Amino acid sequence: MLKIADHGTIAGGTVADAVGVVEGRDLLKPTPRSNHDLPQRCGDFSTLAEGLDYAARGVTGFNFYSPRGRLEHVVPYALLRERALRTARRLGSLGLKRGDRVAVVAETGPEFMELFFGCQYAGLIPCPMPYTMYIGGRDAYVGRVAGMLRAASAAVAVGPAELCDFLKEAAAKSGTALVLSHGELASLPASDAELRPFTADEDAYIQYSSGSTSDPKGVLISQAAICANARTTLLNGMKIRPNDRAFSWLPLYHDMGLVGFCLTPLMGQVTVDYLATPSFARRPALWLQLMSENRCTIAFSPSFGFDLAARRINGQAAELDLSSWRIAGIGGDMVRPDVLAFFAAKLSVAGFDPRAFMPCYGMAETTLAIAISDVDEPILVDTIDVHQYEHARKAVPVAGASAGMHGPRRSFVACGRPLPGFNVELRDDEGRVLGAREIGHVWVRGECMMSGYFRNPGATAAVMDSAGWLATGDMGYWLDGQIVITGRSKDLILHNGRNIWPQDIEWAVEQLDGLRGDDAAAFAVESETGEDEIVVLVQCRLHGAEEREELRRRAEAVVRQTAGTECTVVLVPPRSLPFTSSGKLSRAGAKRKYLAGELFDVARAASPVSEGRVHAVAAE
Repeated sequence: MLKIADHGTIAGGTVADAVGVVEGRDLLKPTPRSNHDLPQRCGDFSTLAEGLDYAARGVTGFNFYSPRGRLEHVVPYALLRERALRTARRLGSLGLKRGDRVAVVAETGPEFMELFFGCQYAGLIPCPMPYTMYIGGRDAYVGRVAGMLRAASAAVAVGPAELCDFLKEAAAKSGTALVLSHGELASLPASDAELRPFTADEDAYIQYSSGSTSDPKGVLISQAAICANARTTLLNGMKIRPNDRAFSWLPLYHDMGLVGFCLTPLMGQVTVDYLATPSFARRPALWLQLMSENRCTIAFSPSFGFDLAARRINGQAAELDLSSWRIAGIGGDMVRPDVLAFFAAKLSVAGFDPRAFMPCYGMAETTLAIAISDVDEPILVDTIDVHQYEHARKAVPVAGASAGMHGPRRSFVACGRPLPGFNVELRDDEGRVLGAREIGHVWVRGECMMSGYFRNPGATAAVMDSAGWLATGDMGYWLDGQIVITGRSKDLILHNGRNIWPQDIEWAVEQLDGLRGDDAAAFAVESETGEDEIVVLVQCRLHGAEEREELRRRAEAVVRQTAGTECTVVLVPPRSLPFTSSGKLSRAGAKRKYLAGELFDVARAASPVSEGRVHAVAAE
């Protein structure tokens, strides 16, 4: 057994020194950006607990900001370790067995971190769950959480006091025996049994993918997988430096938030400043303001986050200093070159360098990162011939100057080369391995793979073969050794012998006056004649009948021009398109709602409002 001391030693001071404890919370000091007396180690640990043990010897840590940008909580890694150990001993009093699952609501705050790492020291598997309800309402939230508790066979669920009634209702549906608030957990007596942290050959946590609903699949990640992914991300991806400082508003129950901006920075002893996701959704510009004040060097976001922040910053951009931002990672959804160009142009006055953009590709089933662009190289944008792309599944380049002579074109952003430890193949529908510029299905294998979907061998076998290769569900092609992702295979529209990517239609429609990014969803349905019919749902904010019909006509025209096909345009209310909890448009969800009659044309009937993008993002 490993014996653990209650208190870590901070190089150059005490826990109180690091926190800056003085009377009055306004005088809190954020943790320093670097450890001057502690050599940086880039994830070369065998477990998460071992990584925290080492980080606790320094003065870096986590800082949490209020919705108004006020520093509320300062948690050096030394203090996090102390609290996690106390939490582990309290968990020990519950009589849980080693490897039992502890479901924890992943709010952006110290309590989640303390419980997550307390589980690591206690030999229990944490299962992060979403924080808030979105417009789907109480029943939708309870149903979703109940599905997660059931899939994990969770022994206990823990969350903030204000959500405990919902958790108890979900627990009753799923068979989870015990629900505790963080306060109730903190009041439990400490067990005097010696702690047995997870070892290198055991599991670490269960992660739910963004598409998880009432029947979720829990991605089981081992200690070996998270340590390997953190190590290669720090060393080969971000090329981490001792003075780096990270910032995150990403939800902590998703892989980019949890792994990318909690576990990986800790394994590199990097300080992280946090703004809760709902706070970002309400005030996107606050993200950039805090990064400017703290001279942060690393932050990631899906494309829509960059777009939203740039649109909301207005005249404040000139007051910011983003010259320290060396890694502006983009991942989690399709990387849009137009969004990157817009953000760079809007924030150039703040000293933002577009060379900081670092597209990447990953997923929960591979712990997180699969490929990351070289931080020392500019991003690679590839413009290809749409006709070849749709009919032959080939990415044939089109020269910029003469692009108009070759018909419609489409630009993609390369997401980097596979990280060390990963094998990536592009395969056609028959499984043949493809070469450069041939569009196919993305398969991956490596040391960072999930152990499988927890207690769901059927779902695991559906995506992983006997040799350990994972079918990602994405499609793409090779470009100079980099992977280019073109979309999800399940979203591909097969129409009159053509392969039409729905985002091409959506992005073209969204350029119309009065529309915004993510205002359109395109998919195919079977018509009465048995033929595929393309449907485009467009969120409409117009009130006049003539204005609405004009928008419909313009949308139909741009689809004919862009995709060379007719379509049915349905004008739906604002915030009625469904998004996953990580902010991705759910085309499958939109199609289900359309076919179920839950979405109606605003020009012809009233429509119930469903969950919207900001609320999905804020479901943290």
